[in-house]
Amino acid sequence: MEWLNSLFFEHTPLQAVVILSIIIAVGLGLGKIHLFGISLGVTFVFFAGILAGHLGFSIDSNMLNYAESFGLVLFVYELGLQVGPGFFSSFRKGGVQLNMLGMGVILTGTVMTVLFSKLGDIPMSDMVGILCGATTNTPALGAAQQTLKQMGEPASGAALSCAVTYPLGVVGVILAMLLVRKLFVRPSDIDIHEHEDTNQTFIATFKVHNPAIFNKSIKEVALLSYPKFVISRLWREGTVSIPTSEKILKENDRLLVITTEKDAPSLTILFGEQESQDWNKEDIDWNAIDSQLISKHIVISRPEINGKKLGSLRLRNSYGINISRVMRSGVQLLATPGLILQLGDRLTVVGEAKAIENVEKVLGNAVKTLKDPNLAAIFIGIVLGLILGSIPIAIPGISTPVKLGLAGGPIVVGILIGCFGPRFHLITYTTRSANLMLRGIGLSLYLACLGLDAGAHFFETVMRPEGAIWIAIGFAITFIPVVIMALVALRMTRLDFGNTCGMLCGSMANPMALNYANDTLPGDNPAVSYATVYPLSMFSRVIIAQLILMFFI
Repeated sequence: MEWLNSLFFEHTPLQAVVILSIIIAVGLGLGKIHLFGISLGVTFVFFAGILAGHLGFSIDSNMLNYAESFGLVLFVYELGLQVGPGFFSSFRKGGVQLNMLGMGVILTGTVMTVLFSKLGDIPMSDMVGILCGATTNTPALGAAQQTLKQMGEPASGAALSCAVTYPLGVVGVILAMLLVRKLFVRPSDIDIHEHEDTNQTFIATFKVHNPAIFNKSIKEVALLSYPKFVISRLWREGTVSIPTSEKILKENDRLLVITTEKDAPSLTILFGEQESQDWNKEDIDWNAIDSQLISKHIVISRPEINGKKLGSLRLRNSYGINISRVMRSGVQLLATPGLILQLGDRLTVVGEAKAIENVEKVLGNAVKTLKDPNLAAIFIGIVLGLILGSIPIAIPGISTPVKLGLAGGPIVVGILIGCFGPRFHLITYTTRSANLMLRGIGLSLYLACLGLDAGAHFFETVMRPEGAIWIAIGFAITFIPVVIMALVALRMTRLDFGNTCGMLCGSMANPMALNYANDTLPGDNPAVSYATVYPLSMFSRVIIAQLILMFFI
């Protein structure tokens, strides 16, 4: 049985792989269990690691540090790539209000963290771990641990206090929403107020009755400072055509226009009359509308198209086709000439069959080639993130220069590449499944190592008086900011309860609470608000965790 002992207990590379694989497999299996409609998902890997550490399992310290660091870097970089495309757009219009409310949740919890540390004489290293557990934020914990190591401080206390407070961090947000709904929410607060989405396309038909645009070209009409729109088809005297920018509009022309729903009344004034027919149903057979033209989805798979503006391809004038919509990561975008295309975009093309075949050759439409992730770009981005994370940044009032570290550097670079990479013709496209796979592997490795390291002292800490104090403080940091900002959102900014819940879940980085909100509230406002608030909240918590340690240790 010596081989069995060496496989599980002797510190070798093989033993490290076996132990971590078992922890991850057990954690992911238990994470699928739902209790009162709530599951911890991949986070259960953390607690499986704690149990393994408590039972006496361990791996070589160098191997543990390597696996933990690599998992953290892979997770936060892929997370940055995911949130990057929507990071800066989340500040536009209604997103500003939601993000400011989310920042209110974050800052309230931060102030409470500092006050509890001072009043309760709790070391700030432990207190930041409590904050990360109370807000269920593992990237922030990783950033805090890296900062503590840079400062020569022990980092194990942060992981331990995070583990102790994490379970109530998940449940606390749900309990806070239940309390607010029971005591403060009116029936009118639950009515669905549609969240404004400037990307959501709307299709309508208009008849040209406005004499001011008779005998003007579409290009001239588009320059009249009205909202952006795309004319997909033009019917004139029984004939349908794809209008170019030089097409002259005549009285009684019938136009199929793609725009946004809020802009439809303005375009009614521009063209003269909007027809009542609903063109936004999912079951419309576009190819049956007219016999001369067909509609087809074409995926951009040629790397040289990545980062180019749609108008620069001149597809409409060169091939006599029209691109009405662009689908990107599940979101429909208006196909304006200034739209910057990305690899993997799915274009809805309308035109004659032969013309569409020619456009396919230009754009690629080779879906198979997109299934292979661009691994070189991923590792180049990781290297750039680590370089950025290693640069010392001098901040007045702090003796030690601040570094973004293993967590901060890669997530910043991931966000920047995800948002601006296509403009510089960087191919950052990966399929959604590939992104989820890489993030899942990285997060599972990180949580398994984190739990294994903290497990040896976890249960004795919970049983000690400070363990109970940590749990109580963590629950307060979860519960109080959520209740306060929920009341601010509902009564001061007049936000409906669905958007309020999504904002709260996004600011607390709590997808489990979001699932509860989606299951108990009508509409998709919680999910939309969550997606709007989550990128800035995740980034802010990573930076704040580092700054707290720099200022108060």
